[in-house]
Amino acid sequence: MNRVLVVEDDATVASALVRGLRKAGFEVELETDGARGLKTASRGDHDAIVLDLMLPERDGFEVLEAIGARGVPIVVLSARDGLDDRLRAFGLGAVDFVAKPFWMEELVARLRTRLHVPEARPKRTVSWANVAIDLDGRTVHVGDDPVHLTRAELDVLVFLVERPGRAVPRDELLARLLDESADARTVDSHVARVRKKLGAAATALTTVWGIGYRFDPERAEGSGSGA
Repeated sequence: MNRVLVVEDDATVASALVRGLRKAGFEVELETDGARGLKTASRGDHDAIVLDLMLPERDGFEVLEAIGARGVPIVVLSARDGLDDRLRAFGLGAVDFVAKPFWMEELVARLRTRLHVPEARPKRTVSWANVAIDLDGRTVHVGDDPVHLTRAELDVLVFLVERPGRAVPRDELLARLLDESADARTVDSHVARVRKKLGAAATALTTVWGIGYRFDPERAEGSGSGA
């Protein structure tokens, strides 16, 4: 995880920067004046710095002059966006300049470009009612609580939720289990245990008589009857 130092004295902007950069996958440290920003930057353990120019104690140009030649990419983020200010910032070692007001998405893209960080792949998730499944991480939560499923139970659940609205025959679920000793009753047992662990939201897993099971998330929004 890339570490970014943010030096910004405006509380609203600073909060948005910390929140937005962390959401984008960066580890963020915040300083709110130039003197502390320079001291923290001097440790040399950040991969990039986002620096305001109009700072208390020591302004951004002083900070740039002190650390601009150390090799860490510094992106200036400032409302002082006149040509003279931009040229001075670049002359002191800034690698990029983003004018305020700014788009968080643009700042993130510029940082990723400077750090050669590929855009994070979105998580594959399925959610309904109060259930959330991380398909890549193979985790299941009901509300804030993790649900502990066996490998076979999770395999059956994931197989169903990846095919919403489709009646999945027990034979397909058996093949998914990859267990030669399994039979239709084994599938039924796994589904029954999954339903029990999911609680009320398990009404989304409906029985298709004579065939198998179907994932129907809208069913969970109803009265909870009939699975």
